[in-house]
Amino acid sequence: MNKKNYEFQAEVGKILNIVANSLYSDKEIFLREYISNASDACDKLRYEQLKDPKLIEKDEKFQIVVTTDKKKNLIEIADNGIGMDKEELISSLGTIAKSGTEEFIKKMENEKNKDIEQIGKFGVGFYSGFMVAKKISVISKKPQSKESWKWESDGKGTFDITGSDKKDRGTIVQVYLNDEEKDFSEKIRVESIIKKYSDHISHSVYINEKDSKENKEEKINEGSALWTKDKKVIKEKDYNDFYTQSGANYDKPWKIIHNKIEGNINYTNLIFIPTEKPFDLLNAEKKPNLKLYIKKVFITDNLDNVLPKYFRFISGVIDSEDIALNVSREMLQNDPIVNKIKNHLTKKILSELKLELKKSKESYTKFWEKFGSILKEGIHEDFTNKESILDISLFYSSKSKDLISLQEYIDRKNDDQKEIYYISGENKENLINSPQMETFIKNDVEVLLFLDPVDEFWLPNISEYKKCKFKSVTKGNINLKNIKEDTKKDEKKNNTLDKLIAYMKSYYGEKVKDVKISNRLTNSPVCFVADENEMDIHLENLLKKHKHLDKVTTKVLEINPDHEIIKYLAKLDFSKDENKTISSDISEMLLNQAKIIEGIPLEDSKAFCNNINKLLIKNID
Repeated sequence: MNKKNYEFQAEVGKILNIVANSLYSDKEIFLREYISNASDACDKLRYEQLKDPKLIEKDEKFQIVVTTDKKKNLIEIADNGIGMDKEELISSLGTIAKSGTEEFIKKMENEKNKDIEQIGKFGVGFYSGFMVAKKISVISKKPQSKESWKWESDGKGTFDITGSDKKDRGTIVQVYLNDEEKDFSEKIRVESIIKKYSDHISHSVYINEKDSKENKEEKINEGSALWTKDKKVIKEKDYNDFYTQSGANYDKPWKIIHNKIEGNINYTNLIFIPTEKPFDLLNAEKKPNLKLYIKKVFITDNLDNVLPKYFRFISGVIDSEDIALNVSREMLQNDPIVNKIKNHLTKKILSELKLELKKSKESYTKFWEKFGSILKEGIHEDFTNKESILDISLFYSSKSKDLISLQEYIDRKNDDQKEIYYISGENKENLINSPQMETFIKNDVEVLLFLDPVDEFWLPNISEYKKCKFKSVTKGNINLKNIKEDTKKDEKKNNTLDKLIAYMKSYYGEKVKDVKISNRLTNSPVCFVADENEMDIHLENLLKKHKHLDKVTTKVLEINPDHEIIKYLAKLDFSKDENKTISSDISEMLLNQAKIIEGIPLEDSKAFCNNINKLLIKNID
């Protein structure tokens, strides 16, 4: 048959160069990747057969056969799954999704301790074979197709496609080993690798030693659905192995949730919460890595509504007896049983997380530091479960080095305090040192520090928690009962500042929304605050930074009546010409100081510096 040569996509070439020219200790993982691909191929055909029974003419079982051939220095991995046609061979093995490619290349090029173990995590696992091979052939045939095809490459830039004489459906991957990798053609070596990585593959895996006298196939994996077993007989190693095999995970699970639910709905779940972050965790389009089975028949791993997106770091299996086997993927999106499973399982996971928080705050904190910002998306997106997510949310505070829960905050506050005070920003130390925090620090009132951008989006929709209202220290009026001073004294003090406030309002014009006396400030002369019903200052700056706002709104400038600069200005007679320059210079300096503290760009930084220098020179004189 005619042979046609093709060039690899440029990104594939980069991957092959990394794989082929690097020395890795875990070369055996190529076999794990190929067996996993074979298992997926069987799963796909089993699902397609539900819609078209003719795809499998005989009542045969799905299986994977690994054949070793010492004479040819060859190892073969064969399955009787869905197979590939010519176009699929080209698209699947010659090109790959750029997102995974770029991430893999970046990781391998930048890291000193390169970990090829994680190659499958990025969707490029097929190319791991070139760590041990001088040539790889892939022979494949789709069910009921009259044609079969052979893909072949030495991994050096091109691949060939030719016709094949393969009669049966499925795929055979032939790995022609390098001379120094002969041990991968040894039965004992291969058998140990399969038991290590693929013991819980849901399809039977057989090994065949071609050089032996018997030349017969031996089943070597357990080949059973782990989630169907009684939890009492499952060992930790079994769970860990399944976790690795089923989800391309390379850490150990932090939490395992394995339940069989019987009642109005019937389903089994085996859920894994990871210890480490998935590489694409911050991708909002990422879905939970869940496989949906119906009566142990794989249906799909691409379903939007099995779990909410704020659980996208989760992997595992859901198996239901209540869903019809012949249901289409399109119908599953709106299936009422799937929705019931989603609601029930979501509540179950949240309750398990709450138990973990009570059981071990230290362990839970480590989990929260990695996944908390993602979970908090649910406060904004999942109205039904927002309270449950708030229950398990942790935050830094002005009085604690450790993360605390909202309940801990409430338990520690003064009985007369009806608010949960917070301030939002990007840096913990900067927030604690903010001018708006001064009176809270002075009076030992705890303030939560909201450091994640997502906090800005759920807060407007959550007015309170356990009858305590959320209150920003940078918005509206602050009225702390425990710091009220003598009212008459305040009134007398305020009257002396009326002229200064009138002057500042006139001088600033539209640059500020208002000028007010502050009860927030104790050390700083001024600060910006937003009106009660306006957007928080940090949120405005964040939206403008990401070009979701053209400009920020003008803010209220609060002045500290006890600060020496403010006292000095209050004594000036603004009608006298000799005071006009100094009062305008100081006022301008104070305005720009407030902007700098809030991260608001100065209109003219050079003019600001000149102004400061002018004031310094006058002081020197």
